[in-house]
Amino acid sequence: MRRVVDIAKEKLSTTDLTINEIAYALEFDLPQSFTKMFKSKANLSPVTFRESFN
Repeated sequence: MRRVVDIAKEKLSTTDLTINEIAYALEFDLPQSFTKMFKSKANLSPVTFRESFN
C-alpha cells in the first residue's frame, strides 16, 4: 500500500488529474475508498496534500 500512496503523492503534486482520475488510475473502484486510504496513510486528505503545493 505504501507504493500506492507514493504514486498518488507524485500524481497529486505533479499533474492536474482530478482526485477521481487518480483513484481510478490506481485501480480503486470508488474514489471515496482512495480518499479514505490516502488520509489514513498520509494523515492528510488528497485535496489538502495537493493544496500544499500551490
